[in-house]
Amino acid sequence: MAWSESRFCVHPGQNSRQRWQKVLYKSQPFPDNYVDQSFLEKLRKNVYARKYQYQAVVFESGVVIQQLCSVCVFVVIWWYMDVGQLAPQWLFGAGLISSLLGYVLFDALDSGTGRNKCGRTRWADLKSSVVFIAFTYGFSPVLKTLTESISTDTIYAMSALMLLGHLIFYDYGANAAIVSSTLSLNMAIFASVCLASRLPRSLHAFVMVTFAIQIFALWPMLQKKLKAQTPHCYVVVTLLFAVSALAGLLTISSVGTVLFALLLVSISCLCPYCLIRLQLFKDNIHGPWDEAEIEEDLSKFLM
Repeated sequence: MAWSESRFCVHPGQNSRQRWQKVLYKSQPFPDNYVDQSFLEKLRKNVYARKYQYQAVVFESGVVIQQLCSVCVFVVIWWYMDVGQLAPQWLFGAGLISSLLGYVLFDALDSGTGRNKCGRTRWADLKSSVVFIAFTYGFSPVLKTLTESISTDTIYAMSALMLLGHLIFYDYGANAAIVSSTLSLNMAIFASVCLASRLPRSLHAFVMVTFAIQIFALWPMLQKKLKAQTPHCYVVVTLLFAVSALAGLLTISSVGTVLFALLLVSISCLCPYCLIRLQLFKDNIHGPWDEAEIEEDLSKFLM
């Protein structure tokens, strides 16, 4: 809260016999804006300022890198299926094997802690997976013909906006009102349905939606578990995933690969440096003019 110097005017010669008190219930022979020399003694600067380390900020930026690469890989896979260079059977088989390996790795890292807490068994996970695959496969003809009346340009624009919204509302670990994991996932699935409707057959649409669930819902869960349990493995996986995304994008567009690589480098290296440099110019003041904060133990009211 910014205060001008005139707000803290001090009149040492006025009413020197009576001492000024910082109270409102008492009538005092001083002007309304009068304060004495002790008013600024409680001035504090940058009380809640956080000091960041460059390596720590670069490590935390891996979440953003992973999600950008997930969107890139999803678009590249869709393009290969659209031009007929990737068979849906191969993608479904590779996705199924990757999901099984990821499930085993996640279960090994979890060590039964999360499973015991929620009371969910492996049999329940298997049933949920089978129901989802059967449900998606049964409705794949509907997904294929759902947006036939909409032009292809509109579908591409809607998909781009939905993927952008997915990146904006994704939970990167920040405590902000804009964060919504449910909205982010729904926007990504909606984009996958829109793009899947432009593929040649219903099988393509089914495999594309299944792949979207794997990369936008299951893959982030494994990322968070790796980040919490094995940070070094998380860094290696992030680098490999970024290289894979760039390699896949290179087969489509060299210019797009260069731009995407610059984006990743900017987010992982340049942005953390700018954040740390800008912290040096932070100058927040706190003092008697701040709003009162009531700190009370609520436990006695809950008993």
